[in-house]
Amino acid sequence: MAPVCAPLCYFGDRLYFTTFPYPAPSPQSLNSTASNAGNAPRIRPQPHMGAPLGPSVPSPDDDAIYYYFTIDDQLLYTSFYQDWGPLNLAMVYKACLLIHGLLKDEDLSAHRLVLYSSDDPRRKANAALLMALYMLIVHNYTPWRCFQPISELEFMSFRDAGRGPSTFNLSIHDCLWGFWKGIQNRLIDLDIFDLQDYEFYEKVENGDWNWITPNFIAFASPRDYAWTKQRNEIETAAAAVPVSPVRPGVASPPKSPRKLALQRKLNSAFCNCLEYFEKHKVDLVVRLNAELYDKQLFLDRGIKHLDLCFEDGSNPSDEIVRTFIDVADAVIEGGGVVAVHCKAGLGRTGCLIGAYLIWKYGFTASEAIAFMRIVRPGCVVGPQQHYMHQMQLQWAKWAAADEIRRLQAAAVAATAHVVTPATPPAEQDEVMHETRSLTPPAAPLPPVTPGRAVVAARTHETPPPGQPRKTPMAKRVAIESDEEDVEMDDTLPALGAAPPVSRPRARTTTRVSGARGTASEQRPTRVLRSSVTSVHQKTTAARSGRAAAPPPNKIPRLAGSSAARNTAAAAARGPGAPSARRVPQPPSPTPSRLPTLAKKHNPASSLAELPTTRSGKPESWMKAGASAIVMPPSKSTQRPGPRPVRRRRSSFSAADVVA
Repeated sequence: MAPVCAPLCYFGDRLYFTTFPYPAPSPQSLNSTASNAGNAPRIRPQPHMGAPLGPSVPSPDDDAIYYYFTIDDQLLYTSFYQDWGPLNLAMVYKACLLIHGLLKDEDLSAHRLVLYSSDDPRRKANAALLMALYMLIVHNYTPWRCFQPISELEFMSFRDAGRGPSTFNLSIHDCLWGFWKGIQNRLIDLDIFDLQDYEFYEKVENGDWNWITPNFIAFASPRDYAWTKQRNEIETAAAAVPVSPVRPGVASPPKSPRKLALQRKLNSAFCNCLEYFEKHKVDLVVRLNAELYDKQLFLDRGIKHLDLCFEDGSNPSDEIVRTFIDVADAVIEGGGVVAVHCKAGLGRTGCLIGAYLIWKYGFTASEAIAFMRIVRPGCVVGPQQHYMHQMQLQWAKWAAADEIRRLQAAAVAATAHVVTPATPPAEQDEVMHETRSLTPPAAPLPPVTPGRAVVAARTHETPPPGQPRKTPMAKRVAIESDEEDVEMDDTLPALGAAPPVSRPRARTTTRVSGARGTASEQRPTRVLRSSVTSVHQKTTAARSGRAAAPPPNKIPRLAGSSAARNTAAAAARGPGAPSARRVPQPPSPTPSRLPTLAKKHNPASSLAELPTTRSGKPESWMKAGASAIVMPPSKSTQRPGPRPVRRRRSSFSAADVVA
């Protein structure tokens, strides 16, 4: 009788995941007719997460036929020390092709496909992550939707490649979110992924480098043993030079050693690095470790070189991180490529590239580490994990401050060519009042016509308007009055208009002791011609029984404002017309750093059609080169499977890893 497996976790569209007790049985024994008949496994119900995110879980009916397959013996993680996952990008690519090929197999169209592994915690976590990444990559599921079927299972956390016990836990959930943010920010694209190129150059003997993003290459430090030997000879000779007897305290110049720069022969890994970087237009190489080669080799090929060395296994200073972010961002914004290396290209290299991902794209520390370990296994070692976790908020603040400065600089540049409007001149009334208050009254000119004399006589009888508030008036003696005072309107009426209207004023009593009166008594109201016209219009409208028209606006800048336009538009529509909608403003020319959500998955869509990318193009990587990745069925297996992978030799020994 076949062993009993754990309840199946349903991911969607005939795909399940489960585990068997170690050692797990072979797929041939599980898929045999005798063991499959009448052995319907249990199906784990989906955890409740609010609204349903996918199709409902099918019932475990007796007529269902299950097809089991595993990747435990085919996709293996090559560890550096005690690390064991997650699997690299090449294995994720192969797993996606394998699962998609089984879904498209016509002979298995009536089967339910079950990816299983043993209950070993390492293999269990790697297999579950592969199934979730397939749903994320091929079916465009969101990270929480991919993690939902396995959210109630217990998984062992991934660990780093350092020695000693693991103190930083990296979960499947972090890997899903990190990979999803990489897809959303176009940092990874499987349509242009070259599997053969990835597996060739990740080997130590071929160069040991990986593309982290389209603008970052992480690689181990090249070594030029002849140049290192020559440099050591120079330092040894300089230290052994005796003191010159002619000039005490001054050492004699050492003899120049043999010049091996043109005679030495570089190893194949270094030659591949120089040729590959020159071919792919690498603009800058950043070295974080001690000198193991001559940087002139890169400069001769037109590649800039920068040294930001800090001790192996330690954390960089703020000055180094700030310099790296500024220099790398300037190159990347120009469309260039930055190649970063330390001794092994894992710890210090991953730490600085992860800082840039947090600063530029809004990753968290766990998401950045998880994403980089899928693309280049072993990134960020030991205390550098905790350093990134502690500094992620500080780097996010840097990003916000830099964004504010960039927007301010763009606003200043945009308004540099705009002419600032001049201050409007003073009104004629103010000029008239200023002249009247400063210049003594001149003698009246003799009238020319009799009508002019009448007008001049009426003008002199009218009291002048109040003066502007410049200096306080003299103290007035308060007089108690039992009668209500009558306050006259001191506005200037138009010629030929009715006399000003008087209005009663409230009874006031002022102290006789000589205290100051109120502000309205000390300073007369400033009256302009505009206010005189307004009062006259109100008085005339009150007599005629209709509302007074508002005075025209004298300030030209307010005539074209948004409030004026809204008032004019409302008047044009009429009192019963609905209010106009607000016109949406065009988006900012600078794209947001925050990732956008992927397309919502349609559960009703059939997987019989080839899945497409977000741009609408077909997933070409699902068919291109599949014969070179997936083995054809044989008599023993009868089913396709991924080709075996050569084990990767470690790029550094156990002695190179710092606890």
